[in-house]
Amino acid sequence: MDLRQLRYFVAVAEERHFGRAADRLHMAQPALSQAVRRLEADLGVELLHRTTRRVELSDAGRSYLARARTILADVDDAAHEARRVASGSVGHLSIGCVGSATYSLLPPLSRHLAAELPGVDFAFRGEMLAPDQVEALRAGAIDVALLRPTAADPSLTVAPLRRDRLVVAVPADHRLADRRQVRVADLRQADLIVHSADRRSVMYDIVLGLFRDADIDVHVRHEVGETSTLITLVAGGLGVAIVPEPVTALPLDGVAYRPLASPATVDLAVAHRADRTEPHLARTIEVIRRIV
Repeated sequence: MDLRQLRYFVAVAEERHFGRAADRLHMAQPALSQAVRRLEADLGVELLHRTTRRVELSDAGRSYLARARTILADVDDAAHEARRVASGSVGHLSIGCVGSATYSLLPPLSRHLAAELPGVDFAFRGEMLAPDQVEALRAGAIDVALLRPTAADPSLTVAPLRRDRLVVAVPADHRLADRRQVRVADLRQADLIVHSADRRSVMYDIVLGLFRDADIDVHVRHEVGETSTLITLVAGGLGVAIVPEPVTALPLDGVAYRPLASPATVDLAVAHRADRTEPHLARTIEVIRRIV
């Protein structure tokens, strides 16, 4: 028995006529009649009552027709699903974002992904530090990461997306709030709010590197894990911070953003595990690269 026999039988059962069924199947009537008789022989039951003018279903034929239709529909659905998977149209993905990407990229990204890949179920995790994202990628807790590149890791595929300038976030009533731009030297003696050193933040190393290069002592007052918390503390007058420019997409009363005079920048990249090759993952990364 094969699927062709099922399709032949269903056509005859629906048309109630071998000639019309043969026309529908684009085949010769004798070949169709022989195929259905072989099916009945294989099953050991009579599926059809034949007369010179018409074909009627036996009780066994009616039962078999219902199951045959279900089988053929399942086969067609399976083929359709396989094609959708191969084209990257279905699947499940979790995307992690660093703080600045959470505010500046996540809103448009989620809209574009929903419009272009409606069959993919996306989950998003914002405010993740880059080291946490790397660990989550390795563990399979997330599938894609928008992160600040860390040390090279052969288990990951990392592709640059853009380069972000750095800005200074100061309380709105701070002496530097009226400046057109701020130099690192202007932050001498300032209370600094930074991302956590314990969690190996990329921005922590970059910010302290700026002070080190300028030969200025750093006065770190607070270390935080989330960019939103960092900006909230700035708004509360507890210090100043150096952050990627996309953080300015997070408006908050009491905070002024000023360009950093230094040409310092920080990269944003998209990463995934090197052993992941699913089509829907590749299509998702294509959308991310196009948007960024």
